[in-house]
Amino acid sequence: MLQVRGAEQPGKAKLDNFEHGFPEGFGPGGWGHLAYAIGIAFAAFQLVVAAWSVLPSQVVRGVHVGFLILMTFGLVGNFTAKSNIGRSIGWLVGSAGFLCGLYQWIFYADLIARDGDPTPLDLAVGTLLAVLIFEGTRRLMGLALPLMCGACILYWFFGQYLPAPFNHRGYGFDQIISHLSYGTEGFYGVPIYVSATYIFLFILFGSFLERAGMIQLFTDVSLGLFGTTLGGPAKVAVFASGMMGTVSGSGVANVVTVGQFTIPLMIRFGYRPAFAAGVEATASMGGQIMPPVMGAVAFIMAETLGVEYSVIVKAAVIPAILYFASAFWMVHLEAGKHGLVGMKRSEIPSAWKALVARWYLVLPLAALVYMLFQGFTPLYAGSIGLALTVALILGASISLGFSNTALRYVFWIGLALVIAALWRDGLDIISAACVVGVLVLIAAITRGGRATLAACRDSLADSAKSALTVGMACAIVGSIIGMMTQTGVGTIFGSWIIGLGAKSLFVALIMTMLLSILLGTGIPTIPTYIITAALAAPALAKLGVALIASHMFAFYYGIMADLSPPVALAALAAAPIAKENPDKIGWEAMRIALAGYVIPFIFIYSPSLMLQPGDPLAAQLGFYGAVAFATFKALVAIALFGMVAIGFLFTPLTWLERGAAFLAALCLLGDFRFSDTLGFTLAVACVLWQWQRRPRNVVVAD
Repeated sequence: MLQVRGAEQPGKAKLDNFEHGFPEGFGPGGWGHLAYAIGIAFAAFQLVVAAWSVLPSQVVRGVHVGFLILMTFGLVGNFTAKSNIGRSIGWLVGSAGFLCGLYQWIFYADLIARDGDPTPLDLAVGTLLAVLIFEGTRRLMGLALPLMCGACILYWFFGQYLPAPFNHRGYGFDQIISHLSYGTEGFYGVPIYVSATYIFLFILFGSFLERAGMIQLFTDVSLGLFGTTLGGPAKVAVFASGMMGTVSGSGVANVVTVGQFTIPLMIRFGYRPAFAAGVEATASMGGQIMPPVMGAVAFIMAETLGVEYSVIVKAAVIPAILYFASAFWMVHLEAGKHGLVGMKRSEIPSAWKALVARWYLVLPLAALVYMLFQGFTPLYAGSIGLALTVALILGASISLGFSNTALRYVFWIGLALVIAALWRDGLDIISAACVVGVLVLIAAITRGGRATLAACRDSLADSAKSALTVGMACAIVGSIIGMMTQTGVGTIFGSWIIGLGAKSLFVALIMTMLLSILLGTGIPTIPTYIITAALAAPALAKLGVALIASHMFAFYYGIMADLSPPVALAALAAAPIAKENPDKIGWEAMRIALAGYVIPFIFIYSPSLMLQPGDPLAAQLGFYGAVAFATFKALVAIALFGMVAIGFLFTPLTWLERGAAFLAALCLLGDFRFSDTLGFTLAVACVLWQWQRRPRNVVVAD
């Protein structure tokens, strides 16, 4: 968790740091205990509604938002207020937000019956909810996102006074508040539905896996595989961050967990501090495009497009691998350019021994991926994956209490047989909960078991705290979606994009890319994707771009925004670790991620890269032939962009060589006659010329 300077002293925490996470703990004294207890209650509520559909969806969304507001104002008060009075006010304001959420539950049937005809109390509660969501988001993430959403609200109220074609017909206060605070296209739209179901569950899943030792496993395996290679420490950072991305959806969280180890390691072996931090920022942000979690955007995308989650994951796999391959290639070239050697074999652990010692940690993740691809719902798969993770954590603590090694083997074999038998009969939530319940009872009476239970309880509370930023972002961005659905303003922007695309699809893509990056410099990845996808993705689809590809295009550049100065959130998170200027880190991260900036253009023109139909080459090469060719072409383009960015292959590149490599890469991205032929020809020429200029070891005879 990113530390906030002075967090140990109430009133000293900086508000703009909460976007990266709260300080450790929950606040001073009894106020901290209150926040901790509410965090556990929040997590317990989310687990119950995820495992069993005991409440209507609208009620779940309302209570979820109520908990978000309650904990946001409460925790901000705990960490920033200078007196108990200030903290009391924070919790009272948060309680008002929680009551707004309960209002959806208490008057659920009445609200449905009078839909479109709100009472004065409905309007008062809806208005209060809007004010608290905006203020809570401002306290967590600063002014950028609330100002953007506030501008949309102003347009919603007063857009009828603008000149055509930007005006709308006008809407009354009751229409706007009803649509915003009670419908399923405002605050309680698809983003908050996903936050209330999938996102929280997978945050909890990742938290338990980390507590079980997954970070250490990834780090040890990465060190064992790549530690001794050329520039090994940086390759360890890329690989470990990519693996962490499979369970952690937060790029900033990856920076401050994996980066605590990898950034100092890279610096110690000769990498410049800004470059080392840039490597970690680039690799960590890539965690959001690495299946299966994908920063929770995969779930929002699946709900928005109305497709199965596995479809999104399949489409994301090859581009995600290419992204990390590009980062891997960049650090390899940088190491070759500066002669940075790897680590000594004696300094690194064995990857095989690490896997043998903790192979069981991979089981929940493997089960999760298997269930998702077998068509199980993300809620079911996440619930079972979480149950398996908890079973492993509790089982490990129980087995340590056995003094006899044979008893430990008997215990693990018995537990495996029970789970296998349940799985054979169709493992359901109740069976999984019973297994976990029995393990909890056993752990409570065994040595070390109670400490493990306390750690699991801490994970529940910490997950609730971690969910606040993404949850509040999902809530407030509903105001933009609500405005667009009621006013139809999205069609104006869409028509503009279509007009550009009619002359040049490339220009339309450039404009969409700039929109995503500009939005993403001030707001988190999830709302950036939601806004850009709502505005531009439908227009790109009308221009012939595959729908999933257009959404993924918007998503990728929202991530790239976190690497792009002047904001560059990932660089800000890495700066204290590297003790370097965030802007310098941001520019280095952009250079390292240069190839990543072009991958979306590649899969737009070659949809087979995302395992999507419609690739022009499929008619000649077949579907899988087109996939193989698109992947090969992308790898060559990435290699060329890496040469351009680092200025090295076998020997430093001249500016003329860089220009030729850049032209070859652009040809491979292009979609004109003979573009591939020209690109491959130039690429071969560049490589052969570099090979001819490589340094040669000259042996002098005696």
